[in-house]
Amino acid sequence: MNNTIKGMGFHHIGLKVADFEKSKRMYQALGMTEIVGWGEGNEEVLMLDLGDGGRLELFAGGGDHLSKSGKWVHFAMMADDVEAAYETALKASFLPLTPPKIVSLDSRPEKISIQVAFVVGPDGEELEFFKQV
Repeated sequence: MNNTIKGMGFHHIGLKVADFEKSKRMYQALGMTEIVGWGEGNEEVLMLDLGDGGRLELFAGGGDHLSKSGKWVHFAMMADDVEAAYETALKASFLPLTPPKIVSLDSRPEKISIQVAFVVGPDGEELEFFKQV
């Protein structure tokens, strides 16, 4: 139980992939199921359920080169209060990246809205606080 950030738990990790369809097929072959997706082409994103509610988020447009953040895009954690989690991270010396905001996704099979905030850790890693609203 986390008493500092209520409701915190693993939500998803984002992976940038070079061949979106191949990666999608391979992860689905491991039993992961499609939850929600959005975008097209090099902007396509797909969330897959690992089986226990944890998720893998695939991002199209990757390659063999390593971007600034590597192939892993970010580490996301659920939070009951995204704004409080963001403020807690800033007080702990994480750097601000994206302040809390609500994003309405043109997602399929249903439209969803999420609240997210991002901070940067000491080695440049990106952390996301996430809540579906």
